Amino acid sequence: MSEPVICFGQQPCGIFPNRFVFAKIRTARRLQSQIGGTVIFFLHDSDHDHRETCAKLHNRHSQKMERINFLVGSKIQKIYSPLYCKTIKAGWKEKTRCRLPNLVDPELVEIFESVEAEQVVEFCLGMYRKMGLLEGMEIVRSSDPVLRQNAIDVEDYFVDIPYEGETVRARAREGGYYLFKGGGQWLEVEADTISKQQISPTRDTRLAWMQSVVHCTHYVAGEGEIQYLNKEDAPEIEYVKRDSIERSGDAYAEYSHEW
Repeated sequence: MSEPVICFGQQPCGIFPNRFVFAKIRTARRLQSQIGGTVIFFLHDSDHDHRETCAKLHNRHSQKMERINFLVGSKIQKIYSPLYCKTIKAGWKEKTRCRLPNLVDPELVEIFESVEAEQVVEFCLGMYRKMGLLEGMEIVRSSDPVLRQNAIDVEDYFVDIPYEGETVRARAREGGYYLFKGGGQWLEVEADTISKQQISPTRDTRLAWMQSVVHCTHYVAGEGEIQYLNKEDAPEIEYVKRDSIERSGDAYAEYSHEW
């Protein structure tokens, strides 16, 4: 009998992960302590929504909510580029550093200062590693071209294609590739022959696509996620609801962790 493979999936959430992500990590670690096996963090860094990396923090003095997100290289990057292609705009780190002492403990300010990365996803991962959240787990990224090549084919998907000097994530629909402009409007983007290494799944096809590569035995899902997952696409998985946590949408900005 093969050993358990415990998996959870999430987009990078900004300079600090959301509290519900910490709850997923804690649930996966507890499950591992009970049944053994390995833990895989399946990082959805192919997603493109800039709002995913917005960290919500409370001012330590006024208690008012403040939001920190990355400033990225261009407007096209912000709206249409997959997260792994978004680059950090010059000066963002210095400006953000000035805000942090009013928001988090000094230890976390020091971690922020120590992380050096030009890309959004690499900065997020650098923070999470130095916070001690990723120890002992395997990081598998949806942007990995080898993973994409080995994954199953899906009917509903996005493609990463060049557009005006950037890489954008376009929806495959009606025989073409389109960027959603909002208000029911789409912009068609011309593309050459597409390879599997350019393809990432939609939300509805993501589970089967991921499972074809990671072959997990247990999947830790969020409260909303466990409702929309197409469990029939991977009936061999045991689905585990993540631990409940207060203020789940706020950033998890803690230096010491209770597992």
